[in-house]
Amino acid sequence: MLTEDYIEARELSADIARAVGSPRFYIERRAEIDRSLALFAGAPLVERALRLAEGYGDCLGHGQVHTRKVAIDTGALVLIERAGDPDLPRLVLLAHLAGLLHDIRRSEKDHARRGAEEAARILEAFPLSPGEGRAISQAIGNHEAFQAYATLNDPRAELLSNALYDADKFRWGPDNFTETVWAMVVPRRIPLPVLLAHFLPGLEGIRKIRETFRTPTGRQYGPDFIDRGLEIGLRLHEALMQKFGDAAGGARQPAGPEEKKA
Repeated sequence: MLTEDYIEARELSADIARAVGSPRFYIERRAEIDRSLALFAGAPLVERALRLAEGYGDCLGHGQVHTRKVAIDTGALVLIERAGDPDLPRLVLLAHLAGLLHDIRRSEKDHARRGAEEAARILEAFPLSPGEGRAISQAIGNHEAFQAYATLNDPRAELLSNALYDADKFRWGPDNFTETVWAMVVPRRIPLPVLLAHFLPGLEGIRKIRETFRTPTGRQYGPDFIDRGLEIGLRLHEALMQKFGDAAGGARQPAGPEEKKA
């Protein structure tokens, strides 16, 4: 019964997301996204990082679907912000590696710091300069929401850090309701009424991310991601409350969207 309920809820969230529409970033910046995807596909170091990341499992709903999207969007942001840089393909490679590895310690406390330490260890075996490996691990260490983060002296490292943060927080928009929340709660067999009991406070947590984007492009497009995600969340909550509202009133176990804390 739990599976049937969640299948229905996830299909409903997908229908609502289609009605709300795709974030503007994917329409207006299609060329940069396609170029990032082209550089991502088949790159030997990307393939190597993918295989390594697979070994860390789903990471509380932040597995390969999530990290691939973050990697490609981080690359697109770098392409936009550093257009004309002669080293752009190399910078995009670093962006892709950072995106693929950023949540390898997602299930642990202080996951950004722990992930940065683990990534630094992994990348010692990659053909990267010390500065490149350090830039990736610093970006991973800086990606957690609502935490103090280090300002970096190297402009390229700073861009990599900020682009990773923004691409990760793009996932707090529609993806949160079409993918991430289900990937988190279904394996833990959390009943829908329990999820619904904490749904609206979770939306407030998502709303707070709206003003935290770091790159100029992220500040331009990030709020649109969040606004669309909140619209999906509100419509989904209303629809699911009509079916499960009575049961949700007695639920007390925390399981709202705010647990995402990417």
